[in-house]
Amino acid sequence: MGHSKTLETTPLISYETLLSHFKQLLRSNNLKFTKQREVILYTLYNHNGHFTPEELYQLIKQENPELNAGIATIYRTLSLLEGEGMVTSISFGTQGKRYELGIKAHHDHIICTKCGKILEFFDESIEKKQEQIAKKLGFKMEDHSLKIFGVCPECQKSSDK
Repeated sequence: MGHSKTLETTPLISYETLLSHFKQLLRSNNLKFTKQREVILYTLYNHNGHFTPEELYQLIKQENPELNAGIATIYRTLSLLEGEGMVTSISFGTQGKRYELGIKAHHDHIICTKCGKILEFFDESIEKKQEQIAKKLGFKMEDHSLKIFGVCPECQKSSDK
């Protein structure tokens, strides 16, 4: 029986390779390669996490106070990167999306419904079971996404008080 483990997932490719793909993507969409766009990619690459566009904007402003990057540029760049699969998102309905770099090893998410904390995990038995279900139903599985929602230990403690 497999076991779950939380992950510190690291990107599967180097930043230089990712940057090269990004420059190609911009060229193919007739967009200029700018310092602002590069900083967005660099920040996502170097910060393990799941960010709203606003959180990413604040992080970029904090780390690059001299950079004039607007929130609209962040939204457009995230949309472009998501369309190419370079970033992925988790939707929170009316609360919007949280984005992460999409070039990490496969993992699933468990999300706290109170504080919004997101943990990544991988469980081999879940992976096998999903493949078995798809096969049993006659599907050739191409991809999947598993999100578990619950209340994290910290929020459970604070609500017990």
